[in-house]
Amino acid sequence: MVISGDKGLSEAARRQLEKEIADLRAQRDALSPQPGEQERTGDAADQADVIDRAEAAARLDRQIADVTAKLEHGAYDSSLLPDGTRVSLRFSDGDEEEFTVVTLPGEDADAITSDSPLGLALATAKAGEEISYRTPRGQATATVLKLTPPAN
Repeated sequence: MVISGDKGLSEAARRQLEKEIADLRAQRDALSPQPGEQERTGDAADQADVIDRAEAAARLDRQIADVTAKLEHGAYDSSLLPDGTRVSLRFSDGDEEEFTVVTLPGEDADAITSDSPLGLALATAKAGEEISYRTPRGQATATVLKLTPPAN
């Protein structure tokens, strides 16, 4: 993964955020009153619909602002592993796996999010250390074999 400048976002994460903003803006545009719609007066049900649409529009505006801030300022906390870090682990059952750390969940099967329980356990870990993290089945442990930061 390539990191896109000083924001700490991979190109894939940047594209995902840009798509999310476009989708949110399309939803917001769909809530805008259509020509002639504001002029008509109706019963209480029509007024309730207008209120519901205004609340939905305000919610979408907040989401757009949040995603825009992530794009402009970065989506991760500097205390977490940066997007694109490669991690090799040996689990307690002996299996070894390699993962990519991401700040935004996506479709990558070998990705872990930086703010997941495993991602948080890795944030301060070094190669050779054993980490412990919470899973739905209880506590789990793994040994960190290798941590490779992304290339800038």
